[in-house]
Amino acid sequence: MSASKKRKATGSVHWLAYPLLLIGAAIFLYPFVWMFSTSLRSLEEVARSGMNLWPEHWRWSNYVDALTAMPFGRYLVNSVLTTAFPIIGTVLSCSLVGYAFARLKVRGSGFLFVLVLSTMLLPGEVTMIPQFILFKNLGMLDTLYPMIVPAFFGSAFYIFLLRQFYARLPVGLEEAALIDGCSYFKIWLKIFLPLSKPALMAVGVMVFMGSWNNFMGPLIYVNSDKWKTLTLGLAGFQGTYSTDTNLLMAAAIVITLPCIALFFLAQRAFMEGLTFSGSKES
Repeated sequence: MSASKKRKATGSVHWLAYPLLLIGAAIFLYPFVWMFSTSLRSLEEVARSGMNLWPEHWRWSNYVDALTAMPFGRYLVNSVLTTAFPIIGTVLSCSLVGYAFARLKVRGSGFLFVLVLSTMLLPGEVTMIPQFILFKNLGMLDTLYPMIVPAFFGSAFYIFLLRQFYARLPVGLEEAALIDGCSYFKIWLKIFLPLSKPALMAVGVMVFMGSWNNFMGPLIYVNSDKWKTLTLGLAGFQGTYSTDTNLLMAAAIVITLPCIALFFLAQRAFMEGLTFSGSKES
């Protein structure tokens, strides 16, 4: 096929892809637009709005009413704690273990790596009860520790992701550092960790999404109102103000915004971390 025909075929594919992408984007965006529109209406207007997405009267006071109806400030602090510490713990533990699997060639490392990956086959429902008994025996029920401590022991998926990233980095960097007398830990800390910012950003974004939206963990381990997170607080808000659809949507919008903002701000780094292809030297 000639170059001109290839360009025409590529152009035709692009013209076909753009409308499909716009339709798909509109389908996925409609629920969020409906939530935002509902959050700015009165209850009477919500009942008779139908498919109309443009509010007649923009009631920004709904957000104030929703956020002051329950102690969302306290819930926000708990959500930040159960999100920030898991990000730190996951990044440090998984990058260190991933570096060890990628660079330390010792007997049995391959078997240990397969053993770590095999833990991904276990559903969360299988380990839920043993973890609950463990944290109960440790006296950590009704605290934030069950949502924070496991992150410092690594995750098989993120270990695999970072291990693949480190395996593609040039070997010459490590060899030069070893000649200069650096230990493997110092090589990881001073050389490989700064070079893995795209992969660490990707891991951080995924951990943020999972921790910020974590509902099952706080539901199982938290009993008192003092340690509730935003997701658990939103569930309680839904039970108390189930008929106030506009206030419920306002609270849901506020809780959802950090995830949307983070994804758009870190989108480039996220994609670079997942699609990185370095030149590996022998």
